[in-house]
Amino acid sequence: MTQPTTAPSSARLLATPGALGLADLVAIFDDLQFTLKCCERLVAELERPPARLDAVLIESLWVSALNSYARCFRTGDRGMGLTVEDVKATEVPGEIAEWHELLGRIRDFSIDGPVNPREDYSVGVSQTESGQAAGIVITSAVRPLVDDVTVRQTGRLAFELSRLVDERIKDHQQKVFTAAERMTPEQLSELPAIEVAAEPESQ
Repeated sequence: MTQPTTAPSSARLLATPGALGLADLVAIFDDLQFTLKCCERLVAELERPPARLDAVLIESLWVSALNSYARCFRTGDRGMGLTVEDVKATEVPGEIAEWHELLGRIRDFSIDGPVNPREDYSVGVSQTESGQAAGIVITSAVRPLVDDVTVRQTGRLAFELSRLVDERIKDHQQKVFTAAERMTPEQLSELPAIEVAAEPESQ
């Protein structure tokens, strides 16, 4: 595909099925990269001594990673979502399909579960020496934080899926451009104009 010598400041909006599918693939790639970055931050946080772990940060990063990962597998109108077969195609060692399903269950429990995902609460009654009810006691058992091995395995899977999606983006982009090349200048000019975000200047 011929690339422009300078980055354009504007372009014409393509709303063809191929263009919309390409946009879906790019969104999936971004979600996988976000998942990977969350896992990288989590690995660094989990290396801290237990007394210095930030439980709020760990849960926030982990739930964000799970949610972004799960979003990549939605079928959508254009069928670009990833599948279990894509997971198997990564050749990540281990029972990777089962791992993928486990991540889905953890995500559902963390976000849509019927109970608090952080602690398991119980209510009891204390007694006097004669056995009468003395008061209500509320106690809880803290659920363990996500561990380093789980995070690293999830990050590895997100990385390998990113490589797979990147190849699909390249192939799909070429097809969309080939179709656009067939359009006349008049046809292109009739399309809505869109602004192109400028690349940030390197420091």
